[in-house]
Amino acid sequence: MKDYVEFFDTNYLLEIHAAAPSEIRTGIYQKFGKRTLDVVLALLLVPVLAPIVALLWVLVRRDGGSGFFGHTRIGRNNKPFRCWKVRTMVHGAEEKLKTYLAENPEAAEEWARDHKLTNDPRITPLGNFLRKTSLDELPQLWNVLKGEMSFVGPRPIVTAELEKYGTAAETYLALKPGITGLWQVSGRNDVSYNERVAMDMDYAKRMAFGLDLELILRTGTSVVGTTGR
Repeated sequence: MKDYVEFFDTNYLLEIHAAAPSEIRTGIYQKFGKRTLDVVLALLLVPVLAPIVALLWVLVRRDGGSGFFGHTRIGRNNKPFRCWKVRTMVHGAEEKLKTYLAENPEAAEEWARDHKLTNDPRITPLGNFLRKTSLDELPQLWNVLKGEMSFVGPRPIVTAELEKYGTAAETYLALKPGITGLWQVSGRNDVSYNERVAMDMDYAKRMAFGLDLELILRTGTSVVGTTGR
């Protein structure tokens, strides 16, 4: 199946971003079914994935640091929460980032634009593998069980990124962030931030059981294809 961005002209996506905040689709599934799907699927996956998470925790802990990393993100209704991942970065990652950006203007521009780096000096060799396979995100099952995240939704962002959403910030704050979504299965490394925002708005309009199920299934393909970063 083609990536999502191939179904739409880029100008169309950017027009969505520039438009007024998206209307969020409402109905029985959106009010009750989506949360039911999250809980049932998470409970089914925990026994299968818990041993994998435990093994990754042990491997990451070998350098003496923490096995997990919890970063504050903005959730539904502007409520901050700790988004959990298997740690993929070196000790003192934030200081290393500041130094690197100060010494590399092109990297600083990329960070300001995308909040990601193509070549991130903070990531360990094991962390690079975990990110490419998205295995570092498995602990977010805990966020789903707690009701802070959903399996499908916008990617959780930090406060500084809300400015990039413009008028679409209202739409983002009305949804639970997701482990996966349109951006995650659409060649995320090659999608601009504006297109990513437009996808979040489009998802809000089309949110339904069938779409969520399709995105969850397609996520497995993205993981095998190691599209993460």
